[in-house]
Amino acid sequence: MVNKVIFQGRLTRDVEVKDINGFKVAEITIAWSEKYKETETKCFLRCKAWRSTAEFIGQYFKKGQEICIEGHLVTEEWEKDGQKQSKTICTIDKVHFCGSKTTNTENATTNNDFINVPDDVPDEIPFK
Repeated sequence: MVNKVIFQGRLTRDVEVKDINGFKVAEITIAWSEKYKETETKCFLRCKAWRSTAEFIGQYFKKGQEICIEGHLVTEEWEKDGQKQSKTICTIDKVHFCGSKTTNTENATTNNDFINVPDDVPDEIPFK
């Protein structure tokens, strides 16, 4: 059987990495929408990343930023007040940057000797 999801969306809140029994875990919610004429459908999916993937997401991503996720769906089950509870989440296998380069590089250090070149520059760039 195949259980694989790939989607792109935005983080609904800042990432918080926790330590659970010696393992790093990040629980995030990703949102995306589609618009057809005047109708917009929205979707929110809770996701969970473990170990180095959790640390990577915590270091490089924040609320509102676009993210591309590869993972698989799992159903978590527990009991609360004698009632069985469950929710379906995405367990993240891989994470990719997407969207604007400026929003994805805010955590990176910059050197003031360099300038950002816009994406719409012709193939040949004139130099001084």
